[in-house]
Amino acid sequence: MLKEILYWQWALVIGLGLLMWFLAPRARELTAFFSATQKDGQQPGFWMLASSLVISWIFAKSITNAANLGLSFGLVGGVAYAGYYLSFVVAGWVIYQLRTRGGFHSIHHFLQSRFGRGAVWVFSLLIAFRLFNEVWSNTMVIGSYFGAAGSGGYYAAVLVFTALTLAYTLKGGLSSSLLTDAIQMLLFGVLLAIILGVIIPRSGGQVSAFLGSGEWTLATGVNLLWVAVLQSLSYPFHDPVLTDRGFISPPKLTLKAYLWAAVVGAVCIMLFSFVGIFGQMEGLSGQAPVEVSKLLGVGIMLVMNVIMITSAASTLDSTFSSSAKLWVVDLGKSGEATVSKGRWAMAVVALLGTLPVFAGPEILSATTISGTMVIGLAPIFLGWWLKAPPLSFYLAVGAGVATGVVLAMGYWPDAWTWFPGKYGDLLSANLVGTGCCVFFYFIPYGWSIYGKRKNYPVAGRA
Repeated sequence: MLKEILYWQWALVIGLGLLMWFLAPRARELTAFFSATQKDGQQPGFWMLASSLVISWIFAKSITNAANLGLSFGLVGGVAYAGYYLSFVVAGWVIYQLRTRGGFHSIHHFLQSRFGRGAVWVFSLLIAFRLFNEVWSNTMVIGSYFGAAGSGGYYAAVLVFTALTLAYTLKGGLSSSLLTDAIQMLLFGVLLAIILGVIIPRSGGQVSAFLGSGEWTLATGVNLLWVAVLQSLSYPFHDPVLTDRGFISPPKLTLKAYLWAAVVGAVCIMLFSFVGIFGQMEGLSGQAPVEVSKLLGVGIMLVMNVIMITSAASTLDSTFSSSAKLWVVDLGKSGEATVSKGRWAMAVVALLGTLPVFAGPEILSATTISGTMVIGLAPIFLGWWLKAPPLSFYLAVGAGVATGVVLAMGYWPDAWTWFPGKYGDLLSANLVGTGCCVFFYFIPYGWSIYGKRKNYPVAGRA
């Protein structure tokens, strides 16, 4: 039976990868490859943009986390994780303002204009790590369905899945990513409906049992909800997969897509947490998607596999297209961008992002940029209209990275943990860190205002 399941899983990975390659458009022009703009000047429409936003964030790791949080905390866990979709509202509003009031045509354009080339490179380093992490963190989830970590089947699945996804993204760049995202979003919705149609009747058919699960206390998941709300003020801006899509369609249509994506994405994540809640009702433990699949049989196991493959592919192709834009357009010199360079950038990121899969867990942990490490981006983007000096950028980003490093290394003091439960230290660190980032951002800004009033020279401003 196990061999039969593996055969089906391989057929799904290869079949879906080849299907996406045949459906993906071939892009030859820069605008099509990097901005998904067609020859006639047509830009991505509302449904394509919104579906791409949603599915690119419903990646393999995120839906696994949502299910596991449902298993641990009931609906509270699902709602807490869905709280991160507030990021779409924040990013949508800020990007709309940057475009309509600021006249900026990209995040990098804004940073270059406000804080200089150095800030652009620091910011690009942060998002490069983010893109780098997205490759291995998603492919590892796929590999785990083909064997234990370190096994031949595990490594083979990682390599084949990465190669197939890279192939269809190389074909059309962002145009390929958006079109396949729309298809993958539709497929995800159908498969999620199938899973819910199985687990809800098996639990007595009472949706209220799922909606009433969990306890709404800080110690049982609400801590994480507040963390999600806090990090949503900064988290979206270090994700180029999210922000790149904010500059490829008309501003009003883009804002509408972001707002709808927030609602749809949050609902999808909460519904997927039902998988974990079902596991809780059945007394299961471990990885919720895997254990629930085993309980419900081969059919649901294959459906779950397709969901994981679909969600991982949608994020991976977006990662490749954003990586190409980062290195060739955002950091490249004007007039030198080519489709060929974009394809080479994708291939390099695919290779470098896959190498950590063959490393130990300590290496993977060391290469991770957490949501806490980028909390310093909040005052920079939420106060985009303030003409703060470059020092404000560096102090805010530095304070956020320092907070994240202290927390990740386990040095956060117990005396500064004010909340109970598993995520009490995380919430405490984000509150303190966010406050410090805002404080350090406004010190140079306040001094620059004071200096102008007193006619003092202000460092960092020409």
